[in-house]
Amino acid sequence: MRFFNGWFNKRIGIDLGTSNTLIYLENKGIVLCEPSIIAMDVKTNLPIAVGLEAFDMLGRTPHGIRVSRPLKAGVVAEIKETTFMLETFLKRVYDKEGALRNPEIIIAVPEGITSVERVAIQQIAEHLKASRVYLPSEPICAAIGAEQPVTESIGSMIVDIGGGTTEVAVVSLSGIVVSESIRVAGNDFDEAIKAHLKAQYCLEVGENSAEALKIRLSSHEAPYDQGHFEALGLNSTSGVPRTLTISREEILMAISQPLKQVIQAIRRTLEKCPPELAADIFDRGIILTGGGALLDGLEHLIMSETQLPVVIANNPLSCVAMGAGKMFTDPRFQRVRELSLCA
Repeated sequence: MRFFNGWFNKRIGIDLGTSNTLIYLENKGIVLCEPSIIAMDVKTNLPIAVGLEAFDMLGRTPHGIRVSRPLKAGVVAEIKETTFMLETFLKRVYDKEGALRNPEIIIAVPEGITSVERVAIQQIAEHLKASRVYLPSEPICAAIGAEQPVTESIGSMIVDIGGGTTEVAVVSLSGIVVSESIRVAGNDFDEAIKAHLKAQYCLEVGENSAEALKIRLSSHEAPYDQGHFEALGLNSTSGVPRTLTISREEILMAISQPLKQVIQAIRRTLEKCPPELAADIFDRGIILTGGGALLDGLEHLIMSETQLPVVIANNPLSCVAMGAGKMFTDPRFQRVRELSLCA
């Protein structure tokens, strides 16, 4: 009987992000990381492609196909499409791992999520026939995934920069002491790059191209002040395709406004932090997680603005999903998990 329980009732940790969805399977680790994108047939309202396949369709579809991100600013914008997407992702995992029935599911959610948004995610999990649903906050999951002493009386400051939200929190004794959640993150960096290219050079680029420039900025392929990248788009005046060479420094300048908002959120959280925990943060520093943590020079910018040490977590993109999974596998985090159980 124990064998069948292990086969059919697996535990799943999910980072359901605006940009990417990561799935952690008990005893397997992270088994899926794909863009949170879905392509729908407008007539039948049924999915055509999900994840990487849908990502490749962005900006290339004919009439009758709609490609979208069903999550906006870290929360569910379209319940039906999000359910389709997550169901497809889990089926891909099932194909690799065998049958999976009535799993226990942890889905990390933004700290600033509303009760209505929480119910929407819970409904999706229930549609997947989950036996139990846990909705811990993303900063807690990120802190666990970044191997911070979450259960101890030590303050850990997490800055998780995802696709739709930036979560700033001070964690201690299995809970969040102070936090701030802003709906400014990686997607806003993309939009800022697009706006800059259009305003300065009359060059219109698609979502994929803007994101590619941001990723190049994160790649450390060239020295910080010498890298130059090519942007291919459409001249908004003549309507002719055009290639533009843009410097790494100019891309950083283009995203300076959303970065400023992230810095301000960090400062506000520090101002609210109790003195005892502030001393811990001064000693241990700020931990960066999420895809945005990979932006070249970001840690130096935060360090100069806060006068505090800044450390990028190992595998920052995976921290939330890893933390969600560890809530099942590590007994130290049982209390954290149970506090997030949905009734």
